[in-house]
Amino acid sequence: MTIIEVKPTKPWAATPADRFRDIVILLGAIVASFLFVAATPMKGKLAYFFTFFFFYMCATAGYKLVTRGNMAARDALVSSVVSIGAVATLIPIISILATVVSKGVKGLHWSLFTTDMSLATPTDPIVAGGLLHAITGTITLVVLSLIISVPIGILTALYMTEIKGRLIGPIRFLVQAMSGVPSIVAGLFILSSVLYPITKAYSGFMGVLALSILMIPTIARTSEEVLNLIPNDLREAGVALGGTQWRTVAMIVLPAAKSGLVTAMILGVARIAGETAPLLLLTGGGDRVNPNPFDGPMGSLPYYIWKSFNAGSPEAITRAWAGLLVLVLLVLILFTAARMLGGKKK
Repeated sequence: MTIIEVKPTKPWAATPADRFRDIVILLGAIVASFLFVAATPMKGKLAYFFTFFFFYMCATAGYKLVTRGNMAARDALVSSVVSIGAVATLIPIISILATVVSKGVKGLHWSLFTTDMSLATPTDPIVAGGLLHAITGTITLVVLSLIISVPIGILTALYMTEIKGRLIGPIRFLVQAMSGVPSIVAGLFILSSVLYPITKAYSGFMGVLALSILMIPTIARTSEEVLNLIPNDLREAGVALGGTQWRTVAMIVLPAAKSGLVTAMILGVARIAGETAPLLLLTGGGDRVNPNPFDGPMGSLPYYIWKSFNAGSPEAITRAWAGLLVLVLLVLILFTAARMLGGKKK
């Protein structure tokens, strides 16, 4: 008896003829865009970009109209528009990253991560001084802001999703209003209400308070949306097994929403990682490593970048771009670590 093995087919998969057709349409759109830009007053990268997508969209929709009908042509047209939006979103991100990397690499050297600027100025040669005070200051500010903001933000989200008390309306309104507060307003609030009347001195903790004001609404709103996605069946099952509300929330709801809560933390870090205005008003921007956030000025990468750009010399501009590159890498490391911790399963 002969057994015939039948391989499963994938009718939706592209055939070699389909790939060849897509390549021909792509090359035709590129050639047509170059010819159109050369023959018209439209010049520049944006002209090439938009004319290419226009010709590609028209060619794809026209081919589908001829071969498969009107509905396929509409589908191809909408798919092309979506692709344009995706590419248009990626282009600024890639351009920014490429610019930061190309200009920041020139200022990188080993002593940049082992020394501070206590014995150097932004106009000194690149090899003099480093970013150690700014890196440690930024990490300290972000970590302390997380320690303050994460419990408050998550507890606020739990109140709005689980407790649903009488104050849910005003709290939700305040959270939404605070999410649009400019960073300079948070800095001025701490400056006028805490620094001037109470401490009367710059410190890293003053900057932490301002950054926490900016981080709490982001974490609260994101956590609320994440907790609303947890099915009510899980809550009902916990109560049916005899658990109280707080045990159900602590042992069922929060573990189920762990990945989303980590995302809320990441968004909160992204909100404050590059903030400069509050730090200019509150931290003092010291040039030496300060391990005590409660006493004395504390440096940070945003303050260092602002100070270097403000100096204006070629060496200072190179230092600023190097600081930008280090800030991007530091945020990337924090995001990666948060994702890895949030993705672990017991």
